[in-house]
Amino acid sequence: MIERIYAEDVTAEQDGDEISVAGHVHDVRDLGGLLFVILRDGTGRIQLVFKEDDDADLFAAAEDLSREDVIHVTGIVQAADQAPGGAELAPTAMDVLSESESPLPLEVSKDVDADLSTRLDTRYMDVRNPEVRAIFSLRSKAMAAMRDWFESEQFEEVDTPLLSEAGAEGGADLFPVVYYGREAFLSQSPQLYKQMLVAAGFDRLYEVGHAFRAEDFSTSRHVSEIAMFDVELGFITDHNDVMDVQEESLRHTIRAVVENAERELELLGSELTVPEEPFPRITFDEALDILEEEYGHFPEDPTDLDTKGEKLLGEYFEEQGHPAIFVVGYPKEKFYYWQREGDDIASRKFDLLYRGQELSSGGQREHDRETLIAAMEAGGVDPDDFSFYLDAFRYGVPPHGGYGLGIDRLIQQLAGLDNIKEAILFPRDPERLSP
Repeated sequence: MIERIYAEDVTAEQDGDEISVAGHVHDVRDLGGLLFVILRDGTGRIQLVFKEDDDADLFAAAEDLSREDVIHVTGIVQAADQAPGGAELAPTAMDVLSESESPLPLEVSKDVDADLSTRLDTRYMDVRNPEVRAIFSLRSKAMAAMRDWFESEQFEEVDTPLLSEAGAEGGADLFPVVYYGREAFLSQSPQLYKQMLVAAGFDRLYEVGHAFRAEDFSTSRHVSEIAMFDVELGFITDHNDVMDVQEESLRHTIRAVVENAERELELLGSELTVPEEPFPRITFDEALDILEEEYGHFPEDPTDLDTKGEKLLGEYFEEQGHPAIFVVGYPKEKFYYWQREGDDIASRKFDLLYRGQELSSGGQREHDRETLIAAMEAGGVDPDDFSFYLDAFRYGVPPHGGYGLGIDRLIQQLAGLDNIKEAILFPRDPERLSP
C-alpha cells in the first residue's frame, strides 16, 4: 500500500511532523513563486504550499499539475489558521501517479451547476465533488450503524435469491428474465423467503439486498432497482413487536449519523436531530381524518395514502416534534398480512413515515396455511403458483412479522436530497441502464 494518511486526520497538533498524503488535485493557485495546491481525498481537503525558493525543481513540477491529477506528496505539517482544517503541508517530495485529461467532463472544484442527468452520465466525476461524496460516506456510516444494532440484538444475516418463479407481490411490475429456457423473475422482495426462513427456525433475521420494480414512473422518490434492509422475526405477540424493532433500530441509526457524520451533514446542509420521543402510532382511519380535517385532503384511493397525504402527515407531526410516525391498519392488504374478521383494525400492516416520506412497510404476517390459501384465492392469486412457499407452512410456523426498509429513501431523507437518485451511486430507472 502507498504510505499516506487521510486529509481529515491532519491537524495543527502535528506541526513539524513529516507525513504523506495522496489524492486528486482539487485546485491550483499560482501566486508567482508561491503555489497553493488543494489536495482532495475521500475524507476532505488539505492545502499544499510549494515555494520556489525552497525547492525550484519541486516547484516546477507542481506548476505542471492540472486539476484532477492524482498525486502522492510527502512533507512537513505546518499549523495555519487560514488553511482548511487549521493545518497545511510544506512538500518535500511529490509523485504524479496519474495525469488527468483536459477539459474535464464535469467541474468538481468550481461551483458550476449541472443537471442531474449529466451528473449521472459522468458519475465517476460527480462523486468526486465533496458534497456528493459526503452522501455516500453518510450512507456507509448509517448502514454500519444499522447492522451493528441488529447484530447486537442477536439477529442473523441471511441471503435470499434474486431470481424466482413468482413474485412476492404479483402484478405487472415484474422484470421477466430467461432462465435456462424458461421464464423467471427478478425479485420484487425477499418477503416469501423471509417467512420460509422463520418457518425453518430463523426467528430473528435481516437481509441487506436489492429488489426490482418494473413500474413506469417519473418521480423523485422511485427507482427501478432499490436497496432494501429487510427484517423478519418470529414468536411475536402482534405487529407492535415489529414496530418496536423498527423504531429502536432507526433511532440508533440516526443517533450514530448525528454523532459520527458531522462533517457529512455539514457539507450537505442537513439539519438532523435524533427522535428521542416514541414514534406516534396512528390508525389508517385516524390518518385520513387528520388529512381531511386539517388540510381538506382525501386520497383518490381510499385504501392507501398518496404522496401528498404522506407529506402533509409529515408536516403535521413534525410540527409536534415527531419526524417519524407509524400508520397502522391499511385495508385490502396483500395475502401474507394478518387481516381477519373481528380484528380491531383492517389489517396488521403498517407504514413508517419519516420526514413526510414512506420509508418502510411491514406488519404481522399470516402464519396459518389455510387462511393464507383463502386470502390468496380471494385476491385472485393461484395458490398452485406458490406451492414452494405454502409447503413451508405445513409443519408448524410461529407467529411472525417483519418489514422492508428502503435504504435509498432513508439516505435521501437523512441527507436532505431532492431526488432519490442522488442517494444511489448508479441508479436504474425506465430510461437509465448505463453507466
